[in-house]
Amino acid sequence: MQSIKNKETFEEVISGAEPVIVKFHADWCPDCRRMDMFIDEIMEQFNGYTWYDINKDELPEIAEQNAVMGIPSLLVFQDGEKIAHLHSANAKTPEQVTDFLKSL
Repeated sequence: MQSIKNKETFEEVISGAEPVIVKFHADWCPDCRRMDMFIDEIMEQFNGYTWYDINKDELPEIAEQNAVMGIPSLLVFQDGEKIAHLHSANAKTPEQVTDFLKSL
């Protein structure tokens, strides 16, 4: 998973014709660390997507613009638009994440 460190990179990443997944997280977040324990297998299963992550504390304006109220959250972007959002309350188990990605 590639980390996005600035707004310019974020805009570039989400503007493509292919859908991309961006995981919003923070270093202090216990649910984020829990997701980190299972996300690699899910990334392998859904390898048709390019995966990125953003530390919500480093780029709060991007999180706010995209209605990321809780973390971890997975957002799917295509052609510069958010097309799907898995909110933190529904992103606590591998099954929840997998079900979300299958629904895309």
